[in-house]
Amino acid sequence: MIKRAITPHIDRLRKGFPVIVVTGPRQSGKTTLIKKMFSDYHYFNLENPETLGMVENDPSGFINAKTHNIIIDEVQRVPQLLSYIQAVVDEQHIPGNFILSGSENLLLSEKINQSLAGRAAYVNLLPLSIEELKRHDHTPHVYEQIFSGFYPAIYDKDIKPVDYYDQYIATYVERDLKQISNITNLSLFRKFLALLAGRIGQLVNLSSLANDVGVAVNTIESWISILEASYLVFRLQPYYENYGKRYIKSSKIYFTDTGLACRLLGLSSPQEVTKHYLIGGLFENLIIIELKKYILNHSKSAKLYFFRDSNGNEVDLVIDGGIAQIPVEIKSGATFTTEFLKGLEYWKKLKVCQPHTKPALPGFVIYNGTQTYKTDTYELLNWSTLESVLNLLK
Repeated sequence: MIKRAITPHIDRLRKGFPVIVVTGPRQSGKTTLIKKMFSDYHYFNLENPETLGMVENDPSGFINAKTHNIIIDEVQRVPQLLSYIQAVVDEQHIPGNFILSGSENLLLSEKINQSLAGRAAYVNLLPLSIEELKRHDHTPHVYEQIFSGFYPAIYDKDIKPVDYYDQYIATYVERDLKQISNITNLSLFRKFLALLAGRIGQLVNLSSLANDVGVAVNTIESWISILEASYLVFRLQPYYENYGKRYIKSSKIYFTDTGLACRLLGLSSPQEVTKHYLIGGLFENLIIIELKKYILNHSKSAKLYFFRDSNGNEVDLVIDGGIAQIPVEIKSGATFTTEFLKGLEYWKKLKVCQPHTKPALPGFVIYNGTQTYKTDTYELLNWSTLESVLNLLK
């Protein structure tokens, strides 16, 4: 088992909260992690039909019979169970007494907000990170990494990415969607998934996507929300302040895992990634999700945005640390050119002209080349060596 970077964060939370909620996409390693960390706890998986039936028939009896050190996996299957957990928590006040896990964020969060507000700590576990794979002596080429993705089974069980993602997509579409939505036309939804993957890193245009899929705009919005709730995609929101100009307010779509995105695009090898028209978007997706994983794994408060104005001036990523901001340009090319600095230069000029805004730190250019160096205004980094950026998040 590859050691997960989020472990110390969970250890801290278990000392202060009676309920720890571990969510994330299916097969991101939630069950393996919590069973290892809490090996002496009673484990119940509500995907087991026998266990599910027992809990549904008598949730009160189930909780009262096992009130100490319990792991309940896929707890969203029996949402009423949370009210009984609340009663036990309020009576006993035992830190780390309940460990709940689920892969459907929307359903789980609604119920926890109602029943366990102030009693539960959230932890989002995404697939493996570059940081974690490095500790496992895994250092692939960038195109291999984009294609393979980061799901633990690919590395622990040596499964070929094509085989893994074909099964993952089939399982998600055929089983999970029936449980969390009323989607009936699965063929249209599959088409939607492929078209959405083709829009990685682009501004979300719901009308265009709806026309291409052949459904209503509100259906597209609903489907994207379902993917977000299942941790398969996320929206990167735009950053804008009142600069006296019109700025883009649409979000961008990225996938939680580049390997899944590659398979939805029909790619079958790392070599095909290198020739694909979306290589820039896939590389950008890789870097952004890596920074997102670091923030989640290490409990950082930084937020991620992109910047773009109506004149096309853009910064690929803006890391907002609260006090200051870090502009980041992400380029899939292996040869540095001054064009890489265009967004950073505009951002710096914008900040100088608006002294009332948060200060901007020197920026970063993350690319696919091997050379690295640092100036007073920016630092050039290889995609696999993000330590300089990460250090600023500490």
